[in-house]
Amino acid sequence: MNDIGRDRFATLSDRVMHQIRHDILCGEFKAGQKLILSELKEKYQVGGSPLREAMVQLSWQKYVVMQPQKGFWVADVSLTELREILKIRQAVSGVALKNAIEHGGEEWELSIITAYHKLSRLNPASPAFDYDEWELRHKEFHLALISLPGTEFTSDLMYYIYDQQERYRQFLLNESFTSEQQYHDEGEHQAIMQAVLARDVDLAHQLLIQHTERLYHILEKLLEYKI
Repeated sequence: MNDIGRDRFATLSDRVMHQIRHDILCGEFKAGQKLILSELKEKYQVGGSPLREAMVQLSWQKYVVMQPQKGFWVADVSLTELREILKIRQAVSGVALKNAIEHGGEEWELSIITAYHKLSRLNPASPAFDYDEWELRHKEFHLALISLPGTEFTSDLMYYIYDQQERYRQFLLNESFTSEQQYHDEGEHQAIMQAVLARDVDLAHQLLIQHTERLYHILEKLLEYKI
């Protein structure tokens, strides 16, 4: 069982939910796979009640599909859904980024620089690579670009969008693919940061679109092996 920070969570069901989510993202459970509760209870050493609470939470987050009286399945993936997720991300982030660039101050700039520094220290090609930490730092960087006081609703919306996109992240970093097939940064996040700090709205938005489009095309090729 993967033990991801027991002390981080307020309840047992919350911890189990994060453990199952982690294992879905890392490919231990495959898209479309049925999840047997008795097996999950043994795997995560948890009782039936907190496990069911965790599964309901995962169904709300669309990581799991729940069918009454039939059970639970890992949510399937599709290029059509991914395309929709990325289109919504581009639209919302474009408006949010323009607002942040026009109104962000020194504290906002420092938060972006800090988030980028933390992200850039992780190398997906390293044997010691920590997927969970990379996921967290990657999300923190992109949210730092748009987060200002008074924009909490937008930040929460973007957090949800990134969370849905993470269901496809396993394919980008999956060890079963060659190094050439996997995702590599290629300086994209640094270029985005520099354009944002230079207050170049058009360039920053263009780079973000290129970033999401490259993610889609990489995943399009990888998902050919999966769907």
